[in-house]
Formats: sequence, C-alpha cells, structure tokens
Amino acid sequence: MEKMVIDAKGMHYTPLNKQIRKAVAAGVKEIEINNVLGQRFIANGLRGDVKITINGIPGGDLCMFMNGPECTVHGDCEHAPGNTMDGGMIIVHGSAGDAVAHSMRGGKVYIRNNIGYRGGIHMKEYESKKPTLVIGGTSHAFLGEYMAGGLILVLGMGSQPLMEDRGIGSGIHGGEIVIRGKVADRLLGVGAIKTEFTESDLERLSPVIEDFCSRFGIDPSPLMDINYTRIVPSSSRPFAGKYTWE
Repeated sequence: MEKMVIDAKGMHYTPLNKQIRKAVAAGVKEIEINNVLGQRFIANGLRGDVKITINGIPGGDLCMFMNGPECTVHGDCEHAPGNTMDGGMIIVHGSAGDAVAHSMRGGKVYIRNNIGYRGGIHMKEYESKKPTLVIGGTSHAFLGEYMAGGLILVLGMGSQPLMEDRGIGSGIHGGEIVIRGKVADRLLGVGAIKTEFTESDLERLSPVIEDFCSRFGIDPSPLMDINYTRIVPSSSRPFAGKYTWE
C-alpha cells in the first residue's frame, strides 16, 4: 500500500500513533490523517521515508525525536512541534504555540504564520546537522533562548507588529537569529548582540527563503533585500560571570 488515510476523529493519541508506526513499518510512503484535534506525539521518534499530511490541529510535541519523514499540517499546531527533532521537515500552514523547535538538532521547521514564546529554545547543531526554524509572521518573547546552534529566521509577513517582545537570544551561545526589519536594542536578551546583515548573508540565506516560500505559494521577491537584523552571541559563555567567586 502506497498511501493510507486515517480518520482520527475521537481517537486517543496512543492507538493513533501505533497505527502510524505500523503503516510506516509496512512500507507505506504517504499517510493522510483527518479530523485531528489535539492528539499528542504524532510521528514521535518516527524514522523512514514517509510523508504525513495532518488535517486539523495536532497536540503537543509533534514529530518529537523524528528523523527523516516530512510532516505537513493544514491548520494550527499546539506547543513544541519539532521538539529534539533530529532530521526531516515540519510544514505548518498556520500558527504554532510555545517552544517551537525546542532543542531541535537537525532538519527544518517552517511555520507559515506566528509562534508563541521561547521559539527555538536550546536549538543546537549536532555533528554535521544544522537545524533551521523559519517563521513567516512573528514571535513572542525569548526567541532563541539559550540557543547553541542553527538558524532562526523571522520573515515578518503577517499583520501583527514584528518582534515587540523582549529577551531575543537570551543566553545565546551559538547559531544565529535573523529578523526582517529593525530590532530595538532593548529587545535583546543577555549575551545577544546585533551585527550587520550583508549581501553575502542574503546570498547565503536566499535558498532558505525561496524554499520556505515555495512550500506556501508565496512570492519570495519582496523578501530578497538586506532589510534584516542579524543577532549572534557576544560570547560562547554568556553567563560565565555568574559562576565565578572572588
């Protein structure tokens, strides 16, 4: 069987996930899940070459520990999609809650609209893997908190004001946060500094922008300029002074 369709209406997340795992183990390459409403842990730890389409609103920790599959959500998403994800892709045609891409260490998470608080917290590069979180709209406070590696890109295409919450990059000690438009100094967290966004940076990130836009049918041309703010660590040990005694 190449494709399986699952009706998740009223289904507890445990039998739903068992059914998904069984289908992948049997060689199913495409799974469509309809009437999803809050079921947690979908595709948790899943491996393999499979595409999953979710119609509805998945619950927390979507694709946690996943490595390989591609998961597309036609709807919003609750907290922590991509938690500790090792590889693969999540594409959300809506908004997502808090802690998106928590501790993510590989793969890509694309959110069409907005996310909540602490997006990209503890993101890290792992060996040759570099995680990528792209947000089409905006984010709330503490974006990229304790970030240790990877890329967070905020495109600011929505109707909400762009980045008005504080704590951006608080405790960042690796990776980079790139936000379209200007970012006030008062919004930066401890250990985060702004640096110039150059034509070279745009050239480097253009494939990411183009790929994101292609997934949502967006024209990327308005985003192809240097009107971005790049935020990086001021130090690899931003809180070192907190642990010294005289």
